[in-house]
Amino acid sequence: MTDPRQVSAERVEHGLHIHSPTYRLSLDDARPFARLSRPDGQLFSELFLAPSLHTTHGLDRTARLHPPAISQEDGAVTLRFLLEGGIWQHKTLVLRCDAHGIDSHVEVQGEGELTDVHLFGGHYNGQQRWGSGFFQSGAHFSSVFNPEPYQREQRTIPAEQSTAIDVMGTSLPGKAHWFFTPAPLVYVFHQAGIERRGALGADQGGAPEYEGEAKVTTTAAAGWLAASIVAPVEEMNFTGFHYDAQESAFSLRLAYEGQTRVQGQFRTPTLRLAFADGPYDAIAHNSARHAALGYAQLDPGAQPGWWSTPIQCGWGAQCHLVRERGGRAPDHCTQENYDGFLAALEAHDLHPGILVLDDKWSASYGQCEVDRAKWPDLEGWIARAHARDQRVLLWWKAWDPEGLPPEACVLNDLGEPVTADPTSPAYEAVLRAAVRRMLLEYGADGFKVDFSARTPSGPGLKRSGGAWGIHLLHRLLWILRDEAKRCKADALIMTHTPHPVFASVTDMIRLNDVNTGQDVPEQMIHRARVTRAALPHHAVDTDNWPMPSRAAWREYTRLQPQLGIPSLYFVTHVDSDQQPLTDEDYDLVRETWAAWSTRSAQ
Repeated sequence: MTDPRQVSAERVEHGLHIHSPTYRLSLDDARPFARLSRPDGQLFSELFLAPSLHTTHGLDRTARLHPPAISQEDGAVTLRFLLEGGIWQHKTLVLRCDAHGIDSHVEVQGEGELTDVHLFGGHYNGQQRWGSGFFQSGAHFSSVFNPEPYQREQRTIPAEQSTAIDVMGTSLPGKAHWFFTPAPLVYVFHQAGIERRGALGADQGGAPEYEGEAKVTTTAAAGWLAASIVAPVEEMNFTGFHYDAQESAFSLRLAYEGQTRVQGQFRTPTLRLAFADGPYDAIAHNSARHAALGYAQLDPGAQPGWWSTPIQCGWGAQCHLVRERGGRAPDHCTQENYDGFLAALEAHDLHPGILVLDDKWSASYGQCEVDRAKWPDLEGWIARAHARDQRVLLWWKAWDPEGLPPEACVLNDLGEPVTADPTSPAYEAVLRAAVRRMLLEYGADGFKVDFSARTPSGPGLKRSGGAWGIHLLHRLLWILRDEAKRCKADALIMTHTPHPVFASVTDMIRLNDVNTGQDVPEQMIHRARVTRAALPHHAVDTDNWPMPSRAAWREYTRLQPQLGIPSLYFVTHVDSDQQPLTDEDYDLVRETWAAWSTRSAQ
C-alpha cells in the first residue's frame, strides 16, 4: 500500500501486518490487541485496542471492536478502529504509523465531563472467550523510566510498578514528586534480561496462544521504547499522565478529574510510541517533535549576559538564622539580614551577579506588595544593587490566594479559596498589576517562581474558564511572563517546568530543592540531563539547598559548573549540620564561579 522502504501494510490471513524500518505492528482479527515488535520480531508490547473515556455520568466500555479501516498518505499508514458500545455516540481509535513511530489518539462524540481517559487499556465485553472487565496491554519489557524526580530517586522502576508524571506535589505521603512541574510527559520502557513465560493453560475457546513457549527463556537486551504525549498545551487539560501497571500488563491514563466538559467532538492528545537509544534521547525526540509540529519554540534566541552570572539566594541563610534566633525561615527575609548576607560575601571577595530575595519579602502572596516592616526601603536596596552591577529577582509564590478576593480564586464546595484562578479576569488584573509594581515601582529584574506544584486538583473545584491541569499552570505563567516582558524586555523568569510547551513561559529552569535523603550529585545530574534534553537552549539554575552536610555541599558546589549556573544559598554556615564555611570554602566558591565564567564564555 505504501513505499516499502518506509511503511507498508500487508493483509495476511486473519490479520494485518504493518512494516517500517524501526518496528513491526501485527493485528489478529480475532484478538483486540496489536503486537508491537522490533523489525527482527522481538516483541515489546501487546497493545490493547479498546480504550475507555470515563465521565462523571458513567463508565465507558466497548462491546465491539471492528477491523480497522486503512488509509495511506506519503510515508504513513493510518488505521481507524470503530468501537461500539459504551457511553459515547461514536468512538474511534486512530493509529497513524509512520517510519519512526506510531501516533495514537481517540475520537469521541457526545457529552460529559471527562474523569479518567484510559489509553491502551479499558473496559471490554466483546468476546466471551476472555470474559469481561478491565483489560490492559501486555508488558514485554522489564523496567520503566520516569523522568520526574521522586523522593526515592528511582529513575527506572520495575515494569509492574505504577507511577505518574503530574503538576502537583507536596511533602505529604504519595506526593513527594514536586521537583519538576511538569517533567516531560515521557515514559521509556526498557527490555533487558526479561523472562518470557509460556502460556498458563487453555482459556475458554481452546489451546494456549503460544504453545511453543512452555519453558522460561531470557531475551537479549533490545533497547528502549518511549510512550509520550505530543500535543499543544491547549490540549493538556489534565493534571497527570499515569502509568498503571500490574504483573505483565500496563495501561496509560490521563487524569481530567471531571474538569473538562465535552460537548460534541473531542479528541484525546496524541500518544506517540517510538523506539529510542535511551531515556534522555527519548526526551529530546519528544521535544523536537513538539517543535516540528509548532507546539513549542525551543530556541529563545539571544539571552542577556547577566542571566548567566552566579546566583546568590538568601533562603539557606534564612534557614540558618532559624537555628540561631528561632522563628520560621520566612520571618528572616528582612532588609537588615540581607545587608548582612551581602557584607559577609563582600568580606570574602564574592560578588554574585543575581540576588534572589526569597520567602517572605511581601506582605501577602496574592497581591505582592512589599512588607515595609521587613523591607523599609526595597526600592533603594534594589537601586544600590544595580549600582554594583547586580540584578535582583523577587521570589514569587505561585497559586497562593492570600490577599485575593473570592472572584479571583479557584473555590471549593464551601466557596472557600483554594488557589488563585488564572482563568479569572479579576485575578489576571491583580497579577498584571502586581508584576508592574514589582518590576517598575520596586525596580526588580524578574522572578524566581516557586510552589508551582500547588496546581489545583480534584473534582468539584470551581473556576472561571476552561483550562485545567497543565494548561492552567501554563496560563498562570504566561500571564506572569507576558506582563514582565511588557515592563522589561530582559526580565528573567525562573521556573522548574522542563517541558517543551513551557519553553515560551520561562527563561531559566531551576533544578529545584535537593533531596537530602539520596545521593546529591546523582540526582542533580539526572535533573540537568532531563532539562537539557527537553529545553536545550534554556539557562539552568543549579540550586544549592538543602544540603545534608557541609561535605555534601562542597561536593555539589564543585559539580555545579558542569550542570549550569552556580547558585549559592549559604553565607556563613550550612544550615543542616550548622558547620561554618571556612576560608577554603569561600575559595571553592570563587573557583567554581570562575570555572563557570570560563565555560559559559566558550
